[in-house]
Amino acid sequence: MADSAPFSTERCSAAEIQAIVHAGVPIAGGWGVEVVEAAAGRAVVRLPFRPDLLRPGGTVSGPALMGLADVAMWAALLGVTGGRDESVTSTMTVNFLRPFAPGPVLAEARLLKRGKRMVFGEVLLRAESAEEVSAHVTTSWVVIAPGGG
Repeated sequence: MADSAPFSTERCSAAEIQAIVHAGVPIAGGWGVEVVEAAAGRAVVRLPFRPDLLRPGGTVSGPALMGLADVAMWAALLGVTGGRDESVTSTMTVNFLRPFAPGPVLAEARLLKRGKRMVFGEVLLRAESAEEVSAHVTTSWVVIAPGGG
């Protein structure tokens, strides 16, 4: 269950968060990852179709999907910290429910709990052309104050 208190009063636009993500995780920029939405502890992030991210059998690779989920959670966190966050992933559990056919992928992230030392969240991944979820991710992050404090 999510905390009832608002996460932050500071807001960044999706474009500002995308710029932060691309600077902080350059591979996300190289893959063309787009931050579609980021506000109120939620984010929607899009991975455009890239043939080099397919695995044998023609499905989107697990490493690409896990990277997208990680970036989506960070975008959700950046959306509640005014774009200033240096927290790091502690755990990530991915349940692949069905294969991802070649095409763009959407990751919908939401913060479940943000404490002083830990953040917990979940990400639902699906093909952009589908309604059904293809992967469910749970993740926890260790909070690191900006500037290492």
